Amino acid sequence: MTAPTLADTVVARYPELAALPEAARQRLAGRAQRVTLPAGTPVFDERQACQGFPFVLDGSIRVVKAAPNGRELPLYRVAPGETCVISSACLLGHVPYNARGVTETDTTLLLLPSADFQALLGEAAFRDFVFQLFSERIADLMQLIEEVAFRKLDQRLAALLLGKGQRLHITHQQLADELGSVREIVSRLLKNFAAQGLVALSREQIEILDPAGLRRLAGG
Repeated sequence: MTAPTLADTVVARYPELAALPEAARQRLAGRAQRVTLPAGTPVFDERQACQGFPFVLDGSIRVVKAAPNGRELPLYRVAPGETCVISSACLLGHVPYNARGVTETDTTLLLLPSADFQALLGEAAFRDFVFQLFSERIADLMQLIEEVAFRKLDQRLAALLLGKGQRLHITHQQLADELGSVREIVSRLLKNFAAQGLVALSREQIEILDPAGLRRLAGG
């Protein structure tokens, strides 16, 4: 049985690229640099020049906006088959990064150099691929803006808990990081939830006792 080529692997993760001409697929696979990074490794940082367009083959990248006081607002995650809209914007606008990307798990990616990214934009299939995923990611970011601007933190926390199963093995700090808040505020809200009988708290574990009550809270 023939082992899959790198071009085959990329198309398996990003099926839209199957529409590229063979020469373009080979250029992508031949010019992109394969990089494997352990969990917690910075992929890019604010004010850093964008060196290329990342295709995630395995693992995930967490993209956040950092404040001067150290707090972070999670923007999105880039998993296999997804793209980084901030990388796209930096390459299209020839501007530095305005956010930070860090691997969440051991991650393997292909980094397509800027010059090759620009050249492949001449292919309709690649251009459509970039702008379609760009559009989807912008919609996700608009939803995040709406949640941060118009939903109270207790509502967002309730919704976050409901999306993680009945028993969560997670720290208050991890929840705060996902919400772009601070641990002390999240801990206080969780204690209020526990006092209402919505959850039970123990060390690095939260058990959902009243999912219906959390849904009512999440819905406002």
